[in-house]
Amino acid sequence: MTLAIRRVEPGDVAAILDLIVALAVYEREPDAVQATEASLHATLFGPGAEVFAHVAEIGGRVEGVALWFRTYSTWTGRPSLYLEDLFVSEAARGTGAGKALLTALAQEAKRQDCARIDWAVLDWNDTAKTFYSHIGAKRSAGWEPWRLEGEALDRLAGEG
Repeated sequence: MTLAIRRVEPGDVAAILDLIVALAVYEREPDAVQATEASLHATLFGPGAEVFAHVAEIGGRVEGVALWFRTYSTWTGRPSLYLEDLFVSEAARGTGAGKALLTALAQEAKRQDCARIDWAVLDWNDTAKTFYSHIGAKRSAGWEPWRLEGEALDRLAGEG
């Protein structure tokens, strides 16, 4: 079967949502997905879209996705790419799709003069950590992820 990596197209949205749901199940959060085909389509293809994706297609079927957006590093004075999610279907693992998606993202980063690519990995996901280490990625020691959401976000915004 042929592996192809390409930028996302509007017809891929349903397959991407299926992969997001599968990712949520894999990450032990099966009920966490609030995204819909409509919200993904608006996010990826609407006016002023700031979220992008590459897909891995195997035998004409979307089997993997890398969703990303641009950030900025004040220390480098250059943009960065933030990989929000990288996921390959269980059936397509071991085909090289994950590495091919990251290679495409690295090429995109270089085209956009980005200094780096950042992402987060769940602390229990040793398979992912091994994969990322194998391609030369390093853990950002000393940094902890933080999040503001729900009622706390509403309160800070003056809405709660």
